[in-house]
Amino acid sequence: MEILWGALALVVAGALGSPITLAVLRLARAVDEQKALAVDDEAAPETGAALDEAAPDTPGVLRGGLVIGILERTAVALAILLNEPVAIAYVVAIKGLGRYAELKETPAAAERFIIGTLTSLLWACAVAGLTAVYLL
Repeated sequence: MEILWGALALVVAGALGSPITLAVLRLARAVDEQKALAVDDEAAPETGAALDEAAPDTPGVLRGGLVIGILERTAVALAILLNEPVAIAYVVAIKGLGRYAELKETPAAAERFIIGTLTSLLWACAVAGLTAVYLL
């Protein structure tokens, strides 16, 4: 029975984390756009400048992010369920080193990478942690 709960936790952590991560990324982008609009309003209130003149930079999209995210969340959840927290550091290190060149060149992609990674890690830790507590 514990194996079934563990397998379910891995599926929930891996697959269901994608919509949550995308929602957090959308929220972050909306907040950035609101800040940009507020700065534009304060900078030129009397000129009546169009709000969409200074649209924020389009965030970079990193290829393979969906698959990497699923694998990352699954690996993190598995590490927690197997009581091997050091493996989480390996997952984060491999992911960061693998994306280093792309992230160095594109600040917007780096920001999305950090937000997405933290969201994924938190989701996987929450799912695996709750499962581990339930199984105790």
